[in-house]
Formats: sequence, structure tokens, C-alpha cells
Amino acid sequence: MAGEGQRILLGRIAAAHGIRGEVLIHAFTERPQDIAAYGQLDDGGGRTFKLKVLRVTPKGAVVAAIAGVRDRNAAEALKGAQLYIDRARLPAPDDGQYYHADLIGLAAVDPEGRPLGEVIAVHNHGAGDIIEVRLAATAKTELVAFTDAFVPEVDLPARRVVVRLPGGDETNDETNMV
Repeated sequence: MAGEGQRILLGRIAAAHGIRGEVLIHAFTERPQDIAAYGQLDDGGGRTFKLKVLRVTPKGAVVAAIAGVRDRNAAEALKGAQLYIDRARLPAPDDGQYYHADLIGLAAVDPEGRPLGEVIAVHNHGAGDIIEVRLAATAKTELVAFTDAFVPEVDLPARRVVVRLPGGDETNDETNMV
């Protein structure tokens, strides 16, 4: 199964917040406050964290209390800590939706099945997801909108994704990008 044994990064502790041990977290969950919904998180190095979300800031960061952290000094010592969960603890995505971690590492092929390369990253800068494909036999990468027009098929069991590279004659204006 895709993702078995994988660690998924859900957020990062950005800073201490206040004097009572609260922290500011950059959450990578769809809704920032959901970072605490999965239970105990860990830093990948043995430390575990039980979060209680206190509020979400206007910029989308999370102010949270961490069990056992009671003062600013203890909170400051956690700055930069990555917050992970086992992939198996996440719910199955809806049909046609994918976790970024499940896409990274998939072979990229063209619509005729010819190898193009490998998906090495998924980015989102606010207008929608973009996959980064490292082209075969080169260090060059292509950024491709993750829409049906450019990525018409994702086959997780086969570990491959069909990609229509931008600029080809098969691309059109059927993207879901805004």
C-alpha cells in the first residue's frame, strides 16, 4: 500500500508565543486547526507532542499548548521542531484526491506510456497544486499544474502518473487553476 511506514510532516513549530509555554505552529494540514486532530505527534527523533489548539491566527498559523510545556524557555527550545505522524494514521483521501507524500516518487509517463521521469515534489503557492517532475537522464525539472488537463491519470498501485508536459500541442485551457 502507498505510504506504508511513511512519516508525514504535518507542521513545524515556528516560535514561542507568550510566557505560558504556548507555541506558534505552521500547520501543513488543509485546515490549520486540524493539526491536533490526529492525536500525538512526534519529531522523528523520539520526542512526542500532544497539542491543544488555542486559536488560529489571521495569517493561518496555529497557537497551541503542548502538554508538559509550561513556560517560554521550554517553548523556545522547541523552535524548529518538525511535527510528524505515521501515514497509516491518516484517513483515506477522497476519490480523486491524494496526499502529497503518495505522489512523490511516482514514475511520470507521457500519455503513450513513454517514461518522462519521476515526481520529486508537490508545491502549492496558493493557486493550486503543482507537481515537479525530474526529467529522465537529466537534472532538469518541469513544473506541471496538477489538473486533469495536465495529469489525466494517477495510478498509485502501479506507482505511476500520466503527465502532459506544458507547451505541448495536447495542452489546453481545461485547467482548474484560477
